[in-house]
Amino acid sequence: MKKIIIFDTTLRDGEQSPGASLTMQEKIIVAKQLAKLGVDVIEAGFPISSEGDFESVKLIAKEIKGPIICGLARTRKEDIDRAWEAVKYSKKPRIHTFIATSQVHMDNKLRKSKEEVMQMAVDAVKHARSLCKDIEFSPEDSARTDLDYMCDIIKAVIEAGATTINIPDTVGYAEPEEFGKRIKYVFEKLNNIIKSNKVVISIHCHNDLGLAVANSLEAVNNGATQVECTINGIGERAGNCSLEEVVMNLKTRKDFFKDITTGINTKEIFKTSQLVSSLTGIAVQRNKAIVGSNAFAHEAGIHQHGMLMNKLTYEIMKPEEIGWIGTTFVIGKHSGKHAVENALKEMGYDLTKEQVEKVIIKVKELADKQKVVMREDIIAIATDIAGELSKDEEIIKLDEIKVSTGNKMQPEAAVTLIIDGKKKTGTGKGVGPVDAVSHAIRTMIDPSITLKEYGLKAITGGTDALADVSIKIQDKKGNIFKAEAVNEDIMMASAIALIKGMNKALNFQRNKKGNRIHAQY
Repeated sequence: MKKIIIFDTTLRDGEQSPGASLTMQEKIIVAKQLAKLGVDVIEAGFPISSEGDFESVKLIAKEIKGPIICGLARTRKEDIDRAWEAVKYSKKPRIHTFIATSQVHMDNKLRKSKEEVMQMAVDAVKHARSLCKDIEFSPEDSARTDLDYMCDIIKAVIEAGATTINIPDTVGYAEPEEFGKRIKYVFEKLNNIIKSNKVVISIHCHNDLGLAVANSLEAVNNGATQVECTINGIGERAGNCSLEEVVMNLKTRKDFFKDITTGINTKEIFKTSQLVSSLTGIAVQRNKAIVGSNAFAHEAGIHQHGMLMNKLTYEIMKPEEIGWIGTTFVIGKHSGKHAVENALKEMGYDLTKEQVEKVIIKVKELADKQKVVMREDIIAIATDIAGELSKDEEIIKLDEIKVSTGNKMQPEAAVTLIIDGKKKTGTGKGVGPVDAVSHAIRTMIDPSITLKEYGLKAITGGTDALADVSIKIQDKKGNIFKAEAVNEDIMMASAIALIKGMNKALNFQRNKKGNRIHAQY
C-alpha cells in the first residue's frame, strides 16, 4: 500500500482566511486535535510574520507529539533562522521555504531573473539544511511556471538538500488534467534524482475555480505522495484543498485509488471540523461535502424510501465513519461533571483542568436558568473559555455596565472598566445600545479604534438562548482584531467581546509586533 502523507496547513494557510485569527490557546487546542486525527505534518505557522506566530509555533513544537511540526519561511536567512528557532523543539521539525517561479511573479513581485531566483532558492535550502534534516521547498505559483524551468529549479534544490518538493497551484488556476500532466512530467524528467534521494513530491492546491480537491486527487494518481490541505477547506480567498474530502475520496473509492491509504483516523473528522469551525468562527456550509449538516440528510420521499430499504441506495459513506455525532445532546442541572467532561472530549476540546472547571460552572449556571443545555451551548461556552486571554494579557476588565434605551430616546450607556488596576467610567450615546456601549468603551481606551463588524446569533433559539457575539475591531494602522463572547444577556456578551478585542489591540501595540506578513505559495 502506498501511504499518502497528509500535510495540514489549517494553522498557517487556513488561519489566513479573513477573520479566522486564533489565539495561542486556540491553536494548541486545534493542534492537539489534528494529532488525534492522525495528520502526518502540521504546518503550525509562519514564525517571522509576528511575535505571536513565532510563540505559537514554538509552543506547538514543544507540546504536540506525533506529527512533524513545520514552520514556513521565505528564501531569506532571517526567515529560515526564525522558523528553526520555533520548530527546533519538536522531535520531528521541518522548515518549509518558498519563492515565486512563475514569470508574472518574477517580473512584477520579485523583479528578479530566473537565474537570481534559482540561486536564492538553492542558497535558502542549503542554509535550512545546515540547521534541519527535513526541508520542504515550494516553487510558488507552479501551475503558471514554465515546466522546464520548474524542473530545473526542483533539481537544483534537491541537490542542495531538499527532502520534500511541493508543487503549489497558488492561485487555483489549474485544471485537473493539466495539473496531473505537470506532476507526471516532473517524475518523467527527474525520476532518477527523486528516487535516489527518496524525495517526496507534494501538492498544495487552492480552490479559486472549485478544483482544489480534484487537482490534488489527479496529482495523487500521477505519483504525488503528499497532499497539503486544511480542515473544512478554509484558507486564502476561496480556500484550500479540503482535508476531509481528499481523505474520504481515497477511503470510499478504493476501487479507483488502488493500493493507496492514509494514516487519518476518519472517526475524528467530524469533531475536528466542528472544532475548527467553532474556534475560527467560520461556519461550515450546510451542503458541504462530508461534514456539512446536510451531508447525511435525505428529504425527498423517494430517497427516504430507498434509505429505509437499504442505506446503500443513497448513502455511499456511513456517518459513523467520520465520527458524525449529530446534535441531540442535552445536559440538565442534575447532570454531573463527568457528563460535561465527556461532552467536551467528544467534541474535540482538549482543555486544561482549570478551563474545564470554568465550563462546568457556566454550564451549571445556565442549566439553573434555562433547565437544559444543548450541545451547541457547550460548544459556545468552551470556545469562549478557550479564547480567554491570560491574566498578563488582560489590560482591561469589565466592572459594570448600564444601558438605557427606548423608542423615544437615544440609547445611552455607562461603562465602568478596570484599566491597569484602576477604575474608570465612560459614557456614550449611539444609534442603538450596542453602539452606545462601543462609544463608551472607546472613549476610555482609544477613540481611533473602530468597530468594523458585529455579529450576533442565538445559540439554540428561544428567548432564553445564549447570545454569541463576534466582533472585529480595527486600529488606526489598519490592524484587525477578532473577539467573541457568550452570555445569556446580549449587552453583556457585546461588552465582553468588545473588551476582549480591545485587550488584543492593546497587547499588540505594547508588544510592538508590527504588521503581520501573510504568505502565499
